[in-house]
Amino acid sequence: MKIRNLIFLMLAVFTFSFSFGQKKKYQQDVEAIKSMCGCYEVTFKYTETFSPEIDYEKAYDYTSGALEWAEAIVDEKGKIVIQHILSVGENRVIKHWRQDWTYEDPTSFVYDKNHQWKFFKRDKKDVKGTWTQKVYQVDDSPRYAGTATWVHYDGKQYWESADDSPLPRREYTTRDDYNVMNRGNRHEITNYGWVHEQDNKKILRKEGEQDVLIAEEKGFNIYKKVDDKKCEAAKDWWQENKEYWDLVNAKWDEVYAREGNLKLAEKVEEHPLFMHLTPQEDKDDKQHIEEVFAKFILN
Repeated sequence: MKIRNLIFLMLAVFTFSFSFGQKKKYQQDVEAIKSMCGCYEVTFKYTETFSPEIDYEKAYDYTSGALEWAEAIVDEKGKIVIQHILSVGENRVIKHWRQDWTYEDPTSFVYDKNHQWKFFKRDKKDVKGTWTQKVYQVDDSPRYAGTATWVHYDGKQYWESADDSPLPRREYTTRDDYNVMNRGNRHEITNYGWVHEQDNKKILRKEGEQDVLIAEEKGFNIYKKVDDKKCEAAKDWWQENKEYWDLVNAKWDEVYAREGNLKLAEKVEEHPLFMHLTPQEDKDDKQHIEEVFAKFILN
């Protein structure tokens, strides 16, 4: 065999092997993300671990639990959207957070401070092989986003990133000494479900000044899979309310198409956004949603 033909053959074999490896890795990623769907008994645990100030008074540890339904409401090539619904008590159902996973996505956003986000685009070469997780609040407004590769090695499957976010709801109304949480997020698939492990920094951020670290925190959100029948109430609630939230998300899609900054009002008429986004008996839903967005979007 001539040397030139041998080189072409070797290149063809290498290209095929590389392409096959990429395809296999992508499928592993998809399976890991989709394995976070289902019915879970969830335990939320947080404890502060460190502060640079010697006289800082450590916050009380936080522990809570709930039954949570996670459903893939979008499952298409390069995009998986998982909606979380909480069941609290016997009959109370609450729309919870949403996570969008997008493959090699150049568009993203970062939280700045005080209800402001910056939307931007990366070069496509900088996101090759990565998944971006965009996390949204109960009203589907932005929370935080991170970009990284899924790791499948030595029996472990995980994805991790560190990104700024607003205060968590558990401290939103009780703390005013910091205004940004830098979340160290690690999503790891386990044999019983999955774990959202966090290494968080509570930061005070002011315009034109250096960030001040107030405290560090360790968090574990432990998702233990249980029979889907336990989440029937949450599943039924989502089916009954899905059309309304499709309208809300259609409006958000218009907002998320932007580049530059987004600023939201903290409250309108003394109520936060999520309290305004509910179906109205005396008004068309689409009209109501338009009116709410007009009041809350400041920039």
